[in-house]
Amino acid sequence: MGKTVAEKIFDTHRVGAPLDDVHIIRLDAVFCHEITTPIAINDLIARGKDRVFDASKIKVVIDHVSPAKDSKTALQGKILRSWARRHNIQDFFDIGRNGICHALFPEKGFVRPGYTIIMGDSHTCTHGAFGAFAAGVGTTDLEVGILKGVCAFHYPHSIKIQITGQLPAGVYAKDVILSVIGRIGVDGATHKVIEFSGPVVEAMSMESRMTLCNMAVEAGATCGICYPDMTTVRYLWKHIQHEYSSPDQALAAFSVYLPDKDAVYDAILEHDVSGLEPQATFGFKPDQVKSAKELLGTPVDQVYIGSCTNGRLEDLRIAAGILKGRKISESIRGVVSPATSSIFRQAIEEGIIQTFMDAGFCVTNPTCGACLGMSNGVMAEGEVCASTTNRNFNGRMGKGAMVHLMSPATAAYTAIAGYITPSFHKP
Repeated sequence: MGKTVAEKIFDTHRVGAPLDDVHIIRLDAVFCHEITTPIAINDLIARGKDRVFDASKIKVVIDHVSPAKDSKTALQGKILRSWARRHNIQDFFDIGRNGICHALFPEKGFVRPGYTIIMGDSHTCTHGAFGAFAAGVGTTDLEVGILKGVCAFHYPHSIKIQITGQLPAGVYAKDVILSVIGRIGVDGATHKVIEFSGPVVEAMSMESRMTLCNMAVEAGATCGICYPDMTTVRYLWKHIQHEYSSPDQALAAFSVYLPDKDAVYDAILEHDVSGLEPQATFGFKPDQVKSAKELLGTPVDQVYIGSCTNGRLEDLRIAAGILKGRKISESIRGVVSPATSSIFRQAIEEGIIQTFMDAGFCVTNPTCGACLGMSNGVMAEGEVCASTTNRNFNGRMGKGAMVHLMSPATAAYTAIAGYITPSFHKP
């Protein structure tokens, strides 16, 4: 019987199976940030186990509240800094050289096809875009990962979603994943891995694939996975060129993790996007999705462009291309947060930041703050945000606030109009 991508990764990383359906797998990396990791650190200290399994495989960043907004978040950062120094963790990215974890760590080359990765963050599934198994975990699993370099999982069941057709102009990866979640629901892939395949995925950049996999968890999935190909190799090449004689050799090595033709899936779905329109959420669940055209005219108070979903250079380029030479509506405020310091720097060099500022946006440093209602763009009760983030839960960006998820393109058009619109529109 053939194997799925996740099954192949598990089979090459398994170090034990204490129960019939509990598998202990070896970890290639443990990612850490300042919101969830200090809890694990303090508990390990209290238990007399202040150790790390391999400092070179632990990657650390301060990103969720960057810079600190109060004494509590400053303390979280202090705990993380002290821990990283104590254990000589070299890959620690403090404020000023940091970025949103799920954009920064791939950018640094820390994610490879076939890797196993955990983090105390539900959107760790983003890294499956590289053909890795990456999952968000709770504090206990994070502690074990830090201490022993292993994690326990049930053997993975997978569903395959084949994205077919041709993506229309003005429709992007964010629209695709919103339409998928709208179709299968927030529990449509619970405790499963989603393999994203098909010609539309094959044509996507790595940035777009990361957007796709980032929101797999919003359908309940443990991880979203794309197949490693030459696009993957080209993205990683500057980090791996000393390991392989050529890109073709790297691709051959990564191809061992492709699914077998006779792999068994819990379900195989074809999702044709040929007629797909720009999408947006309504209500307070990620599967409450309509075409943005159906929400045309919905007033907003803020437009936010950023996050681990859509704060990459590709996203900023798309939005800036729409905003160039135009102003945002005087009825709204716009906030943009490039996902990493490197992206910020390149956006400055390309004139993208100037375009946003000329349009009337507030440009902030890289941070997750607004997305989870902690800083740099929190909403007031009763306000509405058009956002390129990944969750529209009640209170997600501020108590009593409404969030409409959408692509950077739709967010840019909405900023100009002052209300939700998928394109230039005159009322």
